[in-house]
Amino acid sequence: MAGTETLAAKRFAPAGLLRWRRPLGLAAAAGMAALAVTALLLVAPDAVQGPPQRIFYIHVPSAWVGFLALAVVFVASVRYLVTGDPRHDDLASASAGLGVLFTTGVLLTGPLWARPVWGAYWVWDPRLTSFFVLWLVYLSYLALRRQVTDPVRRARYSAVLGVLGFLDVPIVYMSVNWWRGMHPEQVVITADGPRMPAAMLATLLLGLAAFTLFYLYLLAIRLGLARARRLAWATDATAADMEGTR
Repeated sequence: MAGTETLAAKRFAPAGLLRWRRPLGLAAAAGMAALAVTALLLVAPDAVQGPPQRIFYIHVPSAWVGFLALAVVFVASVRYLVTGDPRHDDLASASAGLGVLFTTGVLLTGPLWARPVWGAYWVWDPRLTSFFVLWLVYLSYLALRRQVTDPVRRARYSAVLGVLGFLDVPIVYMSVNWWRGMHPEQVVITADGPRMPAAMLATLLLGLAAFTLFYLYLLAIRLGLARARRLAWATDATAADMEGTR
């Protein structure tokens, strides 16, 4: 028993992951600074929407990273259900919290753009409604993890919800093509290529890169903390086992 717990503690040690935290943080900070300068000072605003269009460079990368985080939850959840390896549960849990963070950013920045352009902060547009449902699903994921105390049941239930919840992501993405609504159509990935000026596209790509690096930096921190907690649990379990055999 003690030997098994010691092996488990080594297995979840986060040292390898944390080696990347500093370079990811520096790269993310540099990318965010470059994005701020480019989006606010260098690239011209949209001729029709004016200054509110600049929110686009935060809104779209937030949505992209939110989807990325939830895709990681999906893959890690599937792998946990197949293997039962707690490391996949750690990854899913760490990424889910970030998914909620970035999707919340989408829900906050969208209305800031919508008010001057649409004349309303919120409309029950298909894209907005399906995205709001997605946000609620992953809030439920975090609530579930807080309510279930048994670690094995918590991981299993969360994995099932993480898999099922991701089914809403393609619905959100395709909603502007499937239903009529007020949300703008896709302007980057289209059959005819990007429908936006080169300078705006370059700024958007910079935002996508910066936000992705920021997500990876935060994920490294959260996953390192999760595995450190598991290491501490394994150490405590080993000590308790040794105390019981005396």
